[in-house]
Amino acid sequence: MQKVAVLDDWQSKAEQLADWSGVRQRAELVFFREYLEDGALVRALAGFDVVLAMRERTRFTADRIARLPDLRLLTFTGARNASIDIAACTARRIVVCNTGGTGSSSGTAELTLGLILAAARHIPKADARMREGGFQDAILPGIELQGRTFGLVGLGKIGSTMARYGQALGMNVIAWSQNLTAERAAEAGARRVEKAELFASSDVVSVHLVLSDRTKGIVDAEAMGRMRRGAILVNTSRGPLVDSNALCAALQARRIIAALDVYDQEPLPRDHPLRRLPNTVLTPHLGYVTEENMRDLYARSAENIVAWIDGQPIRVVNPEALGESECVR
Repeated sequence: MQKVAVLDDWQSKAEQLADWSGVRQRAELVFFREYLEDGALVRALAGFDVVLAMRERTRFTADRIARLPDLRLLTFTGARNASIDIAACTARRIVVCNTGGTGSSSGTAELTLGLILAAARHIPKADARMREGGFQDAILPGIELQGRTFGLVGLGKIGSTMARYGQALGMNVIAWSQNLTAERAAEAGARRVEKAELFASSDVVSVHLVLSDRTKGIVDAEAMGRMRRGAILVNTSRGPLVDSNALCAALQARRIIAALDVYDQEPLPRDHPLRRLPNTVLTPHLGYVTEENMRDLYARSAENIVAWIDGQPIRVVNPEALGESECVR
C-alpha cells in the first residue's frame, strides 16, 4: 500500500478540514504536526511515496530530495513554492503538483490591515500591559491613519484590496511596482509614483509582490533609508522581498516600525534579533491561515493525491517527470 505524509500540520487541523476518505481507501495516511529539521525530516519520510507540504513551511532542496529515494509525488498547497527544487524533482522523476491559486485573497489582506492597526496603535504592547496589571502607563500615543499616506509596493489582487482599505480609512494611496502603469494604479484607486517617492513620502508601506529573482531584496537599505522616522513597514508577502540585514539595522536604529508576517527563515529562529526588538509587531505567517482557505487547500491536495494514485495526475507543475503511461487531466 502507498504511504502518504501530510506535513506541516502545525495547527492540528488538517485531518478535520478535508475529506480524506478517498486517500485512505488507497493509501496509508500519516499527519505530521511538528516542524522537522533536516535529519529528522529525512528519517521521518523514509518509505513514503507521497508528501503533501503546506505552502513553504518545509524546504525540499536537491540534497533532501536525493535522500528520499521512495518519494514519487510531492504536492504542495498554493500556486508556487520557492522552497521546492522543482528541477531536482524532475531529474528524479518525482511528480510535483500544486493546488493553484486560492479563490480569495481576503485572508492575507485582512491580516495586513490588522498588522497596520496594531502597529499604529501599539495594540500588542497595550494588551500585554493590561495582562501585567498595568493600564495606559508605558504605552506611547498612537497615530491616526486618516489623512496619512499609504504606499503599496505591488498592486495585484491583494494590493488592490489594500488600496480599497486605505481609501476606507481616508488615506492617500500611492503605489509602485516595476510594471505598474498610471492607468492601472488609477483603476485600483491609487496614484502611481516612482519607488523613491513612495518610500520617502509614505507613513505606511505595505509590500505585495510575488517573490522572484527580480523582486528578491527589492525593499533594500536605500529604500528603507528614505522612509520617514516612525513610518511603518508591513510585509505579508514573502520574507526575502525585504533585505533582512538592512531591516534589522533600521529597526535597531529606531528609525522605523516593522509589522511582519513573513521571514527569510521560517519558523523564525528562537534567537532571531527581530524577536527582541520593541518596534516590531510579529505574527507567524498567518496570512493564508484561515479556516476557509485551509479547507480549500487541503481538499485540492486530497484530489491531487487520489488522481496521482489512480494514474491520472492533475495540476502537475513538471509534466516532464511523468511516465509515458501517465495521463494528465
